[in-house]
Amino acid sequence: MRKRNNPLEHDSGTTGTLLHNKDLKQRNGRGAAGPAAGDRQGPGKERSMGKPFRRLGLLGKLKRIMLWLLVVYVSIPVIVKLCPSIQAKLVFLNFVRMPYFIDLKRPLDQGLNHTHNFYLQPEAGFKIGVWHTVPAQMWREAQGKQGDWYDSMFLSAHPVILYLHGNAGTRGGDHRVQLYKVLSSLGYHVVTFDYRGWGDSDGSPSEGAMTSDALFIYDWLKKQLDKTPLYIWGHSLGTGVATNLVRRLCDRGSPPHALILESPFTNIREEARSHPFSMVYRYLPGFDWFFLDAITANNIRFASDENVNHISCPVLILHAEDDSVVPFHLGQKLYNLASQSKSLSGHKVRFVPFPSSLAYKHKFIYRSPELPNILSDFLGAAHPVAH
Repeated sequence: MRKRNNPLEHDSGTTGTLLHNKDLKQRNGRGAAGPAAGDRQGPGKERSMGKPFRRLGLLGKLKRIMLWLLVVYVSIPVIVKLCPSIQAKLVFLNFVRMPYFIDLKRPLDQGLNHTHNFYLQPEAGFKIGVWHTVPAQMWREAQGKQGDWYDSMFLSAHPVILYLHGNAGTRGGDHRVQLYKVLSSLGYHVVTFDYRGWGDSDGSPSEGAMTSDALFIYDWLKKQLDKTPLYIWGHSLGTGVATNLVRRLCDRGSPPHALILESPFTNIREEARSHPFSMVYRYLPGFDWFFLDAITANNIRFASDENVNHISCPVLILHAEDDSVVPFHLGQKLYNLASQSKSLSGHKVRFVPFPSSLAYKHKFIYRSPELPNILSDFLGAAHPVAH
């Protein structure tokens, strides 16, 4: 008898198979649903976790930047102390040439069509570049003329101003050129030069060399002049050179006719302490030891406050109240010392302030419409006129 298949077994197998498949689908479904759900939640979780990581990364970068700034801040005083010559370069800034690409052999390019460029040798092997601007009344006659003609003009009745510029730049700096034009228009010869190490002059800078160069040019000028008045005008760092020079001249009994100091300081240590560049270190413990002693180690003093006790000629001080490079109070202090100087007793000593509202700052006193009257009143004579 043939055995029939048990329908229950068949159904059971089918049912089992269906249950198995259903279970697989459910498991697969749960597996599929799981990742899908996880995918839906994952980005949100990553975003929520990523933000603090990014914040931590930004803080880490800021910390690294602050650490580097701290290292630089601490390193600079140490480097300056170990290499004092760096501080000397910062005082002189002779390596800064502004404006750039200027040809000092061609003062005409700067609008000076009555100026002669030439070179003198204060010492063997060293030449320094010099400009001689004749009074503006002579500009037509000056066209095409050479050095001999310019030298002969020193014999005219027009007085001469020897201009000693400050640090950085050259004799062709714009604010300096503008002053030459003003003084020339008033009838003065203007003679200026670049100290050793500046512009196209040979050598390396030092306070002693700057003073020696100024003395050499002064003596050269005196040989060109008869009884023509010779005034010395110093600006900024050039005021330190000017008082050094005039002190030497007075010591040997041949003072100039007058000394004009534009934006002067008392001495280089006080100026360095007051300079805006020193602001970030001014309150650092050991500031004097790190920075100011490094200046002294280079024999840089420019002690105008001492020099005024050895000067015996009229002194005019010009200073703008809004001068941020050489603070106004230093010019005032120098004037107070000069007015009490025994060597200046009997000589005219005058201080002319320029209000902040005029915005003359450190370089622009030449813009003052009162400057011609200030000079004529101080020098005791009307401005020269062409004959």
